[in-house]
Amino acid sequence: MGSRGAFERSDNAERVLRDTAMKLRGGKEALFVSAAVALGALIACGAGGSVDHGYWEGTPAPAGDTATPTVDASVPFDAGWPTSDPNPSGTPTGGSPSFGVDSGAPASTSQCTGKTGALGDSIMTLQSSGGLRDAYVHIPASYDPTAGTMIVLNFHGYSSNAPEEEILAEMNPVADARNFIVVYPDGVAASFNAGTCCGVAWTNSVDDVQFTKDLLAKLESEYCIDASRVYATGMSNGGFMAHRLGCAMADVFAAIAPVAGVLGIPADQCNPVRPIPVLDFHGTADPVVPFSGGPPVTPLLVGLATFDSVDDTIATWRSKNSCVATPATIYSSGDATCTDFNGCRGDADVVQCVIDGGGHTWPGGVPIPPLGKTSTDISATNTMIDFFVAHPMPSAISPASSL
Repeated sequence: MGSRGAFERSDNAERVLRDTAMKLRGGKEALFVSAAVALGALIACGAGGSVDHGYWEGTPAPAGDTATPTVDASVPFDAGWPTSDPNPSGTPTGGSPSFGVDSGAPASTSQCTGKTGALGDSIMTLQSSGGLRDAYVHIPASYDPTAGTMIVLNFHGYSSNAPEEEILAEMNPVADARNFIVVYPDGVAASFNAGTCCGVAWTNSVDDVQFTKDLLAKLESEYCIDASRVYATGMSNGGFMAHRLGCAMADVFAAIAPVAGVLGIPADQCNPVRPIPVLDFHGTADPVVPFSGGPPVTPLLVGLATFDSVDDTIATWRSKNSCVATPATIYSSGDATCTDFNGCRGDADVVQCVIDGGGHTWPGGVPIPPLGKTSTDISATNTMIDFFVAHPMPSAISPASSL
């Protein structure tokens, strides 16, 4: 593991891009302009000799389609990333529902010895599915290498990267205030294989579930992690990934909180070993992953991808968790409404936060104007951390011995 901005393999174009992005991480304008433009060019050319036609999440293009739109042509992310953070404090905006927890750090009784992982901000490198993989690690200043610490994996969207997800979600300041580790995995060619999406990782059948297992195992070997407080979230393709991990790794992840993503595998292939709490965020005017399902409505994406609806995804989780109680509205402010589908087995509540008129964005985070409205009436980051703290792995469940 090395410090951010220092790479041993400068001949790898993607790593050079990440290096540049992290050197510029103190200046958001430089980060988003340089990283988004360069990454769009990288994906358009393909990674490792593969050609990525720039399609977003969903079904592949029809056979014989020779069109080669770049990511920039499909969705103008290079023009869409914010040139500055409208919230100078660098913390998420908006309120959050109460899950019966305070704003402090989660309690832990687990202890460790001999954990010597790098402190502060660093890049962890490991060999896993898809080759040599990176993850960006943020350790809060209050971290104690002898005390079990909560950890959140935050997966970026397709065509994005770990540094951009770090800025988009504004989760690091919350991690510093509440003493948890946050890790931003990097996808293969800016994509994760979440079942039916996305990009090179999907078309090349990269095993990103195995990558997640390998990453957690390496993290656990270097840091004192509370195995009962391991969580997953992500934006867009990363939201799809969080859903998939809820299906495949419910013995490791205590809860998941996808943003702007739906379940990317058939419901009958989602077989969690236990009920898993789910907190889902989605805008009703999302142009990329439409709330009602079907193809995107973003120009040049129409007909290139199809998705399940948000309601179908929520219904799947309600069914998996056997939620039988009458749904209750637990938060309503401005454009944000959160509904708790409770009465679930193992207290594994399914909470759906809907943003009326919201786009393909992270509520309370840094706006992405071309992809629609970003709510300032709820903080997805603060809400999910409260949800996570309220939902540790049940004591009756033994977390996987090898993270």
